[in-house]
Amino acid sequence: MPEITCREALNQAIREEMERDPAVFILGEDVGLYEGSFKVTRGLLAKFGDKRVVDTPIAEAGIVGLACGAAMAGLRPIAELMTVNFAIVAMDQIMNSAAVARYMFGGQCSVPLVIRAPGGAGHQLGAQHSHTLDALFMHCPGLRVVIPSIPADAKGLLKSAIRSDDPVMFLEHEGLYATKGEVPDGEYTIPLGVADVKRQGKDVTLLAVSRMVYVCLEAAELLARDGIEAEVVDLRALNPIDMPTVLASVRKTHRAVTVEESWLTGGWGGELVARIVAAAFDDLDAPVLRVGGADVPMPYNKALEKAAIPDVAQVVARVREIL
Repeated sequence: MPEITCREALNQAIREEMERDPAVFILGEDVGLYEGSFKVTRGLLAKFGDKRVVDTPIAEAGIVGLACGAAMAGLRPIAELMTVNFAIVAMDQIMNSAAVARYMFGGQCSVPLVIRAPGGAGHQLGAQHSHTLDALFMHCPGLRVVIPSIPADAKGLLKSAIRSDDPVMFLEHEGLYATKGEVPDGEYTIPLGVADVKRQGKDVTLLAVSRMVYVCLEAAELLARDGIEAEVVDLRALNPIDMPTVLASVRKTHRAVTVEESWLTGGWGGELVARIVAAAFDDLDAPVLRVGGADVPMPYNKALEKAAIPDVAQVVARVREIL
């Protein structure tokens, strides 16, 4: 299989879906002439033209509102937002329209809309450009929340998201666009809501998404030097969460730690702890612990930003607490 970046895998998924289905189009700020803030839409305007690759004003509420209406009318829009932080400007369209329309109209319409939104810290972009808002979207029923970590997952999950009849928040980490990995050519999809065990282990389960998967894998390598085998589960989606895979891993290792970049208070780790305890309390040999981002607006200062993001040392320390 060819080795490509996450950026290229996402581009490949969009290109193939636009070739397959004329109802698919993409809109957003600078997706056309500039080919995307992170160059995910490179070459699409030249191939598909300005009717299907639409540059918009800087108006997130308008972008999502237009996309929502187009989806209800039978098209399959992909709305690209420059950063997930700006999705907050469009929360009325996301939560009060896209997420609830099918329910409110008794199933007479669907909203096959994908909102792609980069986020995450590590580039000193300040508090309005660096947050991870996974839990915010997970809280809203009606929205699927999908978060890839590796290039192959980025392609397979995005193709499935575009084909879904539900609105999908597709959250991409800015720090992973250049990450390389093997990606199948041509038709390749991954069902939404199916987790992936990225590393097998028997002593503790690490649960993560996005860039934190890499932090967990590095932590697992360090722990292995002391004979501790950590299993790393990449959830890949927060709505729905693949609880059968999570519980199977916990019942094997009897210990678990959730690792998220988003704020710890109200984060998705707490939801996962509640579900694990409810379903597998008797299988646990220790409390399920959490690692998460510091409960502060993301600092601009490089050292403070680094301190606000979970790292390998924190994961290793949490694991040692429950062994």
